Amino acid sequence: MTFEEARAQFPVFERLAYLNAGTNGPLARPTIDATVAQERADLEGGRGGPEYFERALALRDEVRTKLAAAVNVPVEQLALATSTTNGCNIVLAGLGLAAEDEVVTTDGEHFGLLGALAVSPARVRVAQVRELPPEDAFDVLLDEVTPRTRLLAFSHVCWMSGNRFPVSELKQVTGLPVLVDGAQSAGAVAVDASQFDFYAFSCQKWLCGPDATGGLTVGDPERLRVAAPSYLSQQSYEPDGEFVARPEAARFDPGWIPPPYLAGLSAALDLAPEGRFERAAEAADRCRTLLAERFEIVTAPGQATLVSFRVDGDSKEIVKRLYEHGVVVRDIPGLGWIRVSCGWWTTDEDLERLAGAL
Repeated sequence: MTFEEARAQFPVFERLAYLNAGTNGPLARPTIDATVAQERADLEGGRGGPEYFERALALRDEVRTKLAAAVNVPVEQLALATSTTNGCNIVLAGLGLAAEDEVVTTDGEHFGLLGALAVSPARVRVAQVRELPPEDAFDVLLDEVTPRTRLLAFSHVCWMSGNRFPVSELKQVTGLPVLVDGAQSAGAVAVDASQFDFYAFSCQKWLCGPDATGGLTVGDPERLRVAAPSYLSQQSYEPDGEFVARPEAARFDPGWIPPPYLAGLSAALDLAPEGRFERAAEAADRCRTLLAERFEIVTAPGQATLVSFRVDGDSKEIVKRLYEHGVVVRDIPGLGWIRVSCGWWTTDEDLERLAGAL
């Protein structure tokens, strides 16, 4: 399939310069066709009986296998989730951290991770790295690590600045468990989640899947407690609730995901063309170069697929005005930044439309 053929599967591109996959990715016709086909099957055949449940469970296995391949982990280490937030909560609830423990994070995190940290009894240490050059972040983060640190928890790619945080390097140096918020990396850049203890990600963003879909990788499922069991967590159970957990990371599946969502996600995961990561990186570089002629760029060169820049005036109002001109981006609240999401589908025409509307 050529780039033009792959891009033509997304109707939104016929009308908009869609530059906001960091919030929600574009939906393709095959994704919706698969979703609707499963909805119709459920409508006509009912949501019961052997055939329905066999299909639903087969879809879970199918999606689990594809997501594991997408982030380069064995399928046994992949739990289905409903969002990055859901994955972070599963990990923080299951680690059993205590009041004397510490977790190191950054000032560039989304509440999807921060909320899970906030309700943990552990003390949270925040490294001030959001506006630092990426090469300076490592030492500042390392300075927050103490003998009481039990977890490093931060983003692979910062949702605000678009810069990468040194997750792998800190893991190698400290040997500490790492929880990675992969919301802005899974599907956007090549990911090897096997090097991390926990990697939570969403599928409605860069993987262009339906809402309420995501994944969580768990490197060693035996070291994480099932703190919020769903029916799918157990292999068998007793009248008092005592249960035998399912093997591997599937025990952390948070519950039933509607089969139409799974069918749509499975279709979406088959759509990305070869060379997508390289193409997305090239689009981000072109975006950065184009905007740098008129704006202060927050994102350092050679990062991922987000490009943030500083504007004068009300960034929220500017984003609304851009939408009126057919350009979809978002602002970063309170910072006066606008964020552009560049995917493999982003064309020079999209970026020129952005620049012209600005």
